[in-house]
Amino acid sequence: MSTPGHDDPLSKERSHLAASRSALRAMREDVESLDITDVTANWVNAAVLESQIEQRIKALADLSETPLFFGRLDYLHAPGAEHAEGGEGERFYVGRRHVHDADGDPMVIDWRAPVSQPFYRASKKDPQDVSLRRRFGYTGGDLTAYEDEHLLDPAEAATTSRLLQQEIERPRVGPMRDIVATIQPEQDEIVRAGLAGSVCVQGGPGTGKTAVGLHRVAYLLYAHRERLARTGTLVIGPNRSFLHYIEQVLPALGELTVRQATVDDLVAHVEVRGTDEAATAVIKGDARMAEVLRRALYSHVTPPAEGVVVVRGSRRWRVPVYELAEIVRELLARDIRYGAAREALPQRIAHAVLVQMERAGEAPDDRVQNAVARNAAVKALVKSVWPQVDPAKLVLRLLTDADFLAEHAEGVLTGDEQKAVLWVKPARSVKSARWSPADAVLIDEATDLIERTHSLGHVVLDEAQDLSPMQYRAVGRRCTTGSATVLGDLAQGTTPWATRSWEEALGHLGKGEAVVEELTAGFRVPTDVIAYASRLLPHIAPGLTPVASIRENPGFFDIRTADAGPADVVAACRELLEREGSVGLIAADARVPELAAALAAAGIGHVGPGEETTHATRLTLVPASLAKGLEYDYVVLDEPQAVVDGEPDERTGLRRLYVALTRAVSGLVVTHTTGLPPQLA
Repeated sequence: MSTPGHDDPLSKERSHLAASRSALRAMREDVESLDITDVTANWVNAAVLESQIEQRIKALADLSETPLFFGRLDYLHAPGAEHAEGGEGERFYVGRRHVHDADGDPMVIDWRAPVSQPFYRASKKDPQDVSLRRRFGYTGGDLTAYEDEHLLDPAEAATTSRLLQQEIERPRVGPMRDIVATIQPEQDEIVRAGLAGSVCVQGGPGTGKTAVGLHRVAYLLYAHRERLARTGTLVIGPNRSFLHYIEQVLPALGELTVRQATVDDLVAHVEVRGTDEAATAVIKGDARMAEVLRRALYSHVTPPAEGVVVVRGSRRWRVPVYELAEIVRELLARDIRYGAAREALPQRIAHAVLVQMERAGEAPDDRVQNAVARNAAVKALVKSVWPQVDPAKLVLRLLTDADFLAEHAEGVLTGDEQKAVLWVKPARSVKSARWSPADAVLIDEATDLIERTHSLGHVVLDEAQDLSPMQYRAVGRRCTTGSATVLGDLAQGTTPWATRSWEEALGHLGKGEAVVEELTAGFRVPTDVIAYASRLLPHIAPGLTPVASIRENPGFFDIRTADAGPADVVAACRELLEREGSVGLIAADARVPELAAALAAAGIGHVGPGEETTHATRLTLVPASLAKGLEYDYVVLDEPQAVVDGEPDERTGLRRLYVALTRAVSGLVVTHTTGLPPQLA
């Protein structure tokens, strides 16, 4: 690694950085100076164009503490013909976004461009025509070091990049940041996988699966921007705290239009005010409920009891009952949405009338057919044969009417399962009902049975292992015509309905053809910490490969008996706050109030998950139930046995503990007054 010196080329690189920042500023000023007064036909066009310009200005923001480029590639020859920028011996600076000078020549190449790919994948064995790969080190926004790798020099041994390690281990305060400078080859393959195929990433703690998913979105928006601009993209996380933690990653990469939501947000057709017992939630989340709902919905379709007579002028046209029954049977056999079939029924009846008109010598057109479809007699028949159904009312009836449920759950749910899902106190109406999260998913399923859910171009589903089969179906409906990136870790499943296998989960999602990739190289969690946490794997996920930390720095790890109770926990927090970076105090949910009081008494400020840390307040008090997906430089884990005991069963408790143990990037202190779980011995 090189640092500033008399003959060091670092000054030239700093000059290029300054020139690049100046060029980016000029690009932004060019957009800001655009005058659209004479190019918009009306106020609607003007509003759309103004919005696009505003987004472009935001995308061209120069973040002072974010390096504009982090690497350089020196090609031996010109890159392939598809790279218009290439020339023999061309040099490319790789950064978060494209920057060009006044003549349009590139000064920084977007990390997603094909010409940048060797920065992540080139090696001594496969140099990909790159003679030199240079990495840059920064302090704040200042370029302070560089490191060269001569890929074509056989005398130079392959070594682990110190700058890469420093970037991975760099302390953080605030939300998650991008890993664009540290993407590894196996991660890059997933990031750049094509839009047409779905990908499932099984990754243990610290393998970067969340970052891979977010960078994959950024890459797909770069490679397929026009298509995804039409169809949309969505990132789904487990809770609001998690979404707040990751929300700055895509904007830092210049992507401002990606929507983020939880599964509960997607299915928010009703207000959720209730909860279910775990056993009840498991049954409601079972994929068999989809068949119960389908049966209940289509039970509203009844065969016509008599024919229909349409009067037009002096003529009467009769469609006999047997013909109406055949139309209904055909619509049912087509397996189209309930609502679509209901809309088609009057048109099919009208067509039958038009056939009779044509046989009688008339020449009716589409206007006549539409008029017949709106005829009062036809509308009355449709209402009786194929009535409108409100999805929430349908679910309410299933959950409150034992006979109705029994009729449509026969052979699907057992008698005990039916009793488990029935409400003890039936609600009078949809508005007064105390819906649970699982009920909202059932309503979403019923809604889709009636009317097709809008499909997006690409959906990223993170922490997927905690979803029920019915929740997978709800997500799958949002990408029936698009693709998905599924991220998770089977060992971190902490719901009673946690995923047992990715093949099963992908089937419920409707993406059975998805490729399952496994990330096992740990970049974030120190060696000693992940080795300690992996003692739990045989008890929580016997078939999974333990994460192997590639960190040269083993990290800080200590197990302490807290004889003084909360006072010792507070002391551990105070000790870690003397180090640089963020600190998380993770505890069983029931112990959080006591620890919050102890911190307050000691004068140590803290925030909760989802709240912004600052350099003045770097401690986050985290209930174990909300720790998943979060990372801190240092973690104090309070009372591991209490974390296990806080869950309904031991296996789920051990999985929750596994999550809590693996949130630290640089150091972990475990404090306990009672004994440690025997599985950690």
